[in-house]
Amino acid sequence: MRFIALLENLTGAIAKDCVVETEGNRIIFVIRPGDMGLAIGKNGMNIERARKVIGRNVEIVEYAETPEEFLKNIVAPAKVRGIKITKNSEGNTTAQVTVDPHDKGMAIGKSGKNITKTRLLMKRHFDLNNVVIV
Repeated sequence: MRFIALLENLTGAIAKDCVVETEGNRIIFVIRPGDMGLAIGKNGMNIERARKVIGRNVEIVEYAETPEEFLKNIVAPAKVRGIKITKNSEGNTTAQVTVDPHDKGMAIGKSGKNITKTRLLMKRHFDLNNVVIV
């Protein structure tokens, strides 16, 4: 809660969720739609100030009402070519995200940190059990 209040005070953007990762020394904020510009600030000034005050890497994702749009926001700036969401017989939901081949490494991230973030946020907000990048 204190990180959400801190981000809101520093940037003016309204945060819907905050994930504190001790392993990767980062904090992921999910902000309301339309607040991305506020959160980043002119020339990245707000996000940089938040990084310095919090003392960790800060990542910001813009929330969306649909799982498809939220997935696009999470994997951005990777170019998404398609998203297919399926449910298996056990009731588990999986999203298959097709990205531009040049952007696949960016979508997965070094040591899988971006795909881990994607899976975590999709589970928390849309109850998706798995996300696969293709």
